[in-house]
Amino acid sequence: MIDIKFLRENPEAVKENIKKKFQNSKLELVDKVIELDAESRAAKQQADELRSNRNKISKQIGTLMAQGKKEEGMALKEEVTKQARQLAELEEKESRLSEEVTKIMMQIPQIIDPAVPIGKDDSMNVEIERFGEPVVPDFEIPYHTDIMEKLNGIDLDSARKVAGNGFYYLMGDVARLHSAVISYARDFMIDRGFTYCVPPFMIRSNVVTGVMSFAEMDSMMYKIEGEDLYLIGTSEHSMIGRFIDTINKEEALPYTLTSYSPCFRKEKGAHGIEERGVYRIHQFEKQEMIVVCKPEDSKMWFDKLWQNTVDLFRSLDIPVRTLECCSGDLADLKVRSLDVEAWSPRQKKYFEVGSCSNLGDAQARRLKIRVSGEGGKKYFAHTLNNTVVAPPRMLIAFFENNLNEDGSVRIPEALRPYMGGKEVIK
Repeated sequence: MIDIKFLRENPEAVKENIKKKFQNSKLELVDKVIELDAESRAAKQQADELRSNRNKISKQIGTLMAQGKKEEGMALKEEVTKQARQLAELEEKESRLSEEVTKIMMQIPQIIDPAVPIGKDDSMNVEIERFGEPVVPDFEIPYHTDIMEKLNGIDLDSARKVAGNGFYYLMGDVARLHSAVISYARDFMIDRGFTYCVPPFMIRSNVVTGVMSFAEMDSMMYKIEGEDLYLIGTSEHSMIGRFIDTINKEEALPYTLTSYSPCFRKEKGAHGIEERGVYRIHQFEKQEMIVVCKPEDSKMWFDKLWQNTVDLFRSLDIPVRTLECCSGDLADLKVRSLDVEAWSPRQKKYFEVGSCSNLGDAQARRLKIRVSGEGGKKYFAHTLNNTVVAPPRMLIAFFENNLNEDGSVRIPEALRPYMGGKEVIK
């Protein structure tokens, strides 16, 4: 959420940012906010004047009563009662207008970083760098679920009967590999100085609206009926929520955390060729990383976070590339985002396996995550998040890039300790 003071002083800059994100329907919101904010501040000023005047009159009443001027004192008491009613009306108006301003402000996108390329959708994302040589073997690579089925590692038919489409049973060595990847990713991040955490898998609505836009909330989150609770779509939600309404000592920053959680997503409106199998699913597990830091450090941490994902995938012999997300592909709270994509030998193209995001002070402003700096000065922290690894989608890249011609799958050396020393899955 943008600073209201910045919007007041730079309305045209905010409008230009909205245009860069191709959300012209939101342009009118800027003028609406300015109008309502002016009314709210005027009501507050009137209320402050009434409070000040009431205090003066109260002192006068005390003086008059002490002097025995009861009649004059009672007249002033009536004036105080009248002003109390006016004050209550102004306070109600101020509160109502303030709520309206906040609601509209939460719909206005965050100011994007100058490095973000301008484009309408993900087709305009820009490739930055490739890591590892993408290889297409001489033999045909089957669809990922076919590979898993031949290894007796997945049961989609039973899952459909039990839970419907978008769910799966992982079995045997494939299930073990799934857990091995998560455990390896956990230790990988701990070795890089991150603190391991297992967070709540449900969060309240005030945390949901603090970490994401209304549009994202509608398309992703599952609501627990009859309770103010939502299933998390990623552990970032509850991890950032951990700092809600806190004042953190500047010297304690940054907080660098890596978290495990199951994730639940409606995947509303998601359609495409690769939906079959385990590419787009309603339930999966994930290792995440988040950082809460000083504003001047967020750019540095952004680069460190995506590099962690690249390094992890390369340690498993999977070629990857990085893409800078264009303006139209950024969620409203994001300042900047970079996708990590893994090579698919079957499709002969890259596909997304992780997303690194710098949210500036957007989440911190919504959740009141503040920092106490030099001289006790308070300011909002910056928050960042990135996927370490998210199987089973990551397993698609793993199986395709480590498949042998005979249908067996090679286990990279880094994963063998987590697979009981196995070098191959047959």
